[in-house]
Amino acid sequence: MEIIARISKGSQMDQIYLPKNRQGMPTGEYVLITPVEEKIQTSKPKLYFYNAKIEPIKLRIIEEIFSQITKLNPENIILTGSFLEPGFKFNDIDLIIINEKKIKTETLKQRIESLFGIKTHIILMSTRSLILGLSSDPLYSLMLSKCVSSKRIVFKVKRKPDYKLLDLHLLKSKTLIDNFSILNGEEKYYLTLNMVSILLFIQGKKLSKEIVNKEIEKTFNIKIEKLKENIVDEKFLQKYRRIYNKIFNLIMRKIKDEPK
Repeated sequence: MEIIARISKGSQMDQIYLPKNRQGMPTGEYVLITPVEEKIQTSKPKLYFYNAKIEPIKLRIIEEIFSQITKLNPENIILTGSFLEPGFKFNDIDLIIINEKKIKTETLKQRIESLFGIKTHIILMSTRSLILGLSSDPLYSLMLSKCVSSKRIVFKVKRKPDYKLLDLHLLKSKTLIDNFSILNGEEKYYLTLNMVSILLFIQGKKLSKEIVNKEIEKTFNIKIEKLKENIVDEKFLQKYRRIYNKIFNLIMRKIKDEPK
């Protein structure tokens, strides 16, 4: 039970009057008195969850981070990345701040890192840039497939792939072909995820980490855990090379067909 009452000035002690007709707070019981303004300032920010189930301790960290950023009055705050994966094996905190005006992200980054001791990455962009990214770049779809935001995100964006950009993204995945014997399992998984995400994006399919993982397992006939543990052989590499070349040739045709 909560009652809002005004402090009145008394002759020897100030006092707070409570209505006699009330439920709870019986006479003689100890209660905590807190200023209404302070309670408003420390109230929890409203959060929107997209495919993310958060452990209580992580939720408290997110609430505090959003409270810090909200002071700057951004249009939206989005937290994504490995921090939202189950458990406590994460490398950093990835934040996207949506705002038309510039914000001193370096100062904000240092404040968050000093509070929680977690390496923080902040991307500042406009709403238009976010929409453009979702329409043309699979990395945006992957990032926002699991996230927490301070305001609702509109995902209904018509895809218009930027094939020159996709060519650059795909080039990263060529690293697996050139350095197969020296890469560890996590690196091979990331490069495979990147390549398969590009293919699904071009095909107009829905993107999320779970969807891409299933496609990897189906295509390569391997469990994701085995890939991350680096239990892969030359057969995996041969199939990977064929798929890479297929995507590369597809992108080159699309670039060639684009109007000059």
